[in-house]
Amino acid sequence: MIRIYALIFVIAILGGIGYGAKYYYDTTQATIATLRENNVKLESAVETAEQSVATLKGDLVKLGNLNKELSVSLQKAEAYGDELRTKLSKLNLVVEALQDSKQLEGKMNGASAKLWRGLMEESGGDGKRPNPKWLQRVPDAGTGNQSSDQSGEDANTDSGETKTTPAQ
Repeated sequence: MIRIYALIFVIAILGGIGYGAKYYYDTTQATIATLRENNVKLESAVETAEQSVATLKGDLVKLGNLNKELSVSLQKAEAYGDELRTKLSKLNLVVEALQDSKQLEGKMNGASAKLWRGLMEESGGDGKRPNPKWLQRVPDAGTGNQSSDQSGEDANTDSGETKTTPAQ
């Protein structure tokens, strides 16, 4: 009888070892499958990160070039501003306005028209459109509150007058 108990005991031990080996094998395979899935996700994430880094490097180069262009433009604008300050410091507009106001107004209107055309060209226009009404006025001998626009449209800027149109 001892042999039977010993045999049952040996079979139980071998069965336990076999079950333990199968459990270890199954859990190991499940872990390997999980790690494989995670590895695919990580490879995808690394690829996306590398593409992002490459894009950022390209953008950095573009921004550097644009920054250089802006610096050059800023230096040109500052030089132009210095030039204008120098010109304006040489002019005495009050004395000139008192001596010959018509000539000063003509110069100012001409400069405004040139600036207006430049703005139109910079904003996508061809710069050949006619100037706005307020730049087309020709100075007259009056006090400056009347328009000399001969087109028949009233461009009077005097706010002291109230005009009404008849109701239709």
